[in-house]
Amino acid sequence: MSTGTERIALFIDGANLYATAKTLGFDIDYKRLLGEFRSRGYLLRAYYYTALIEDQEYSSIRPLIDWLDYNGFTVVTKAAKEFTDSLGRRKVKGNMDIELAVDAMELAPRIDHIVLFSGDGDFRSLVEALQRRGVKVSVVSTVSVQPAMIADELRRQADEFIDLAHLAQRVGRDPAERAVRAPGTDVPGFVRDRPRPPRPASPTTPGVGDDFADR
Repeated sequence: MSTGTERIALFIDGANLYATAKTLGFDIDYKRLLGEFRSRGYLLRAYYYTALIEDQEYSSIRPLIDWLDYNGFTVVTKAAKEFTDSLGRRKVKGNMDIELAVDAMELAPRIDHIVLFSGDGDFRSLVEALQRRGVKVSVVSTVSVQPAMIADELRRQADEFIDLAHLAQRVGRDPAERAVRAPGTDVPGFVRDRPRPPRPASPTTPGVGDDFADR
């Protein structure tokens, strides 16, 4: 665990975290997530990476992006590519690995501890490179389901593995919140025409991640 003087940065692979939390049966409360890691040290940055579909009149993830922008996250997006696979299923390809890796390496000289929210084995080399620069790396995913959501090589490389299932009580969203919201307003601060400062409650990731081909 972190000490109170550690400089911490969060790097969140949005689609991967959404898929992991969904598999565990809960929604992420991003306000509580920030609070959890602020309690562990000095939280310097919290990055959230996701791909967006171009030319889409309305995307269910945009209210989340607006909320994160207003509430302490640095959101990094790029255009996703839609395609149809060999079985005729619609897929969206939106890999953000390079963007995340570049930002992590640039920030490395100014932080002590990176917390990576992803189980993608492609990040093993990044973790190793950060460690060579003296940065502690914790990885958040889960082995509480079968198959595990984290690649074994990534888990072995990390200085610390944090099972998301063990964080559920501290960073999960109260299921009762969703029941009291009107349809189409699942994310606090959402308006149909423009973003606005959010209400105190924190959102989850609405309807993104299911059809991503690359995580």
